[in-house]
Formats: sequence, structure tokens, C-alpha cells
Amino acid sequence: MKFYRTSLKTQQTTLLIDADLYLYRACAAAEQETDWGDDVWSLWADLKVAKDIFRNNILDFCAKFETDQVLLTISDKENFRKDIYPEYKSNRKKTRKPVGYKALVQWARDNYDNITVPKLEADDVLGIIGSTPGSNTIIISDDKDMMSIPCRLYRPQSEERMTINQDEADKNWLMQALTGDPTDGYPGLKGVGKVTAAKILGSRPSWDLVAQAYAKKDIPQADAVVQAQLARILRHTDWDTKTESIKLWEPSNASPRPATT
Repeated sequence: MKFYRTSLKTQQTTLLIDADLYLYRACAAAEQETDWGDDVWSLWADLKVAKDIFRNNILDFCAKFETDQVLLTISDKENFRKDIYPEYKSNRKKTRKPVGYKALVQWARDNYDNITVPKLEADDVLGIIGSTPGSNTIIISDDKDMMSIPCRLYRPQSEERMTINQDEADKNWLMQALTGDPTDGYPGLKGVGKVTAAKILGSRPSWDLVAQAYAKKDIPQADAVVQAQLARILRHTDWDTKTESIKLWEPSNASPRPATT
């Protein structure tokens, strides 16, 4: 991922697109059912429609921010989180992709600047680049996980433009370490939802408060750390630019700063 240290430090803003999300939506919107009679149905997709939907999304984003610099982030087939927690996203194994999805992804690769990093999800690539000091970027995504990244963020569905600082990002990440994420298949701390997590973290969120909450339920800190690692979308501090490898977060060397008052 060496390119981001130079090509994104430009005067013109680069839009970092959560391509996994918007390609999926475009393809799903292009699906159609046909009733052939005698209880025979088929599901098909017009890929031209999907391409038009995605292309128009990109054009709308570029017009909104007056830029033509776009970078698509696409997840790798392998995922480092499965190495530390094999059950990660195992609940999605039976979930099918929309008809024509692989072909649409290949079309996007052929027609737009894009990046896939071995063993990283698109979210992680967004996080690493979007949080890099000096990079003139805006992340385009409706994914709530992006709220745990210190970055500039645009959420198209709500039309929110946000600048998330490190304190806010840390709080959102620690919240997720407590609540877990059922859609990604990791539990967090059993019985803890958003309201309870907010009470645990209080006005000065810190890793120590998360660790204490796990300890009160007799859960080893090592297990708590795994949940935090799963919840943490990678930032530029979690990426070794020399070796092009992940620096997995550990509380001993990367404890988040308490929120300022």
C-alpha cells in the first residue's frame, strides 16, 4: 500500500469509496425475478443496470465534493481476523451474493483506480488511508464501523458530512469491543448493549474500563483483547509501512487516549 503515502497527498481531494458496499447494493438493485409459469421462477440480473447505478453513484459523489479523484477499496478473499477468531463472519457463509456480483467487481477493477490489500477488508484499507496525517481524503461509506476511524467521512444515506477526531473514534471502537457485532459474528461482552456500554465507558473512555468490565464477568483479558482486535478497524498506526504488514493492536503498546473533557 505504498501508493497512499504519495498519491493521496495532493491538493485535490481523493474520495475513498467503500466499493464492497456500493457494488453490492448496485448488483442487488439490478436483480429481477421471472415467472415462467407452472411454478417455475428464475432470478437474473441486468449487469448494465448495475453498472449504471454504480457509475452514477460515483459521479454524484464526485460532483458533491468537486473532485474527479476516486479510489475504490475492495476486500481481499482472505481476512486476518479469521486468524485470531475463526468464527469471524462464519454466520455469513450461507448468505449469497447478488447475481452477477463477481462480474461487477471485475468491471469496477477494470474501470476505476482500486486497491485490495492481502488479508485486509475494504474497511481496513479505508481506515489506514483515511486516518493518515496529510492525506487529503474523504471516506464515502454508510458503514457504522467507519465511525471508529479518525477521518473525514461522508455518509450518503443520511447525507452527513463528519470529521471524527481520535477521541470520538476511540470511544466508538471501545463501544464495539463491549457490544460486539452480530452481523460480523463476534459477541463482545455478553449482556452488554449500547446503553450499558455507554455507562461502562462514561465520560472518559479507556481500555482499562473495558478490561475491568470483562474481568467482572470472569473473562480473561486475553479474550477481551481479541474482541477489541476484531472490533478495531485498522488505522495508519496499525500498519507498518516498511514491511507492508499489520501491527495488531495490543493494550501494552497502543492503549487509546482518554477522551478530553
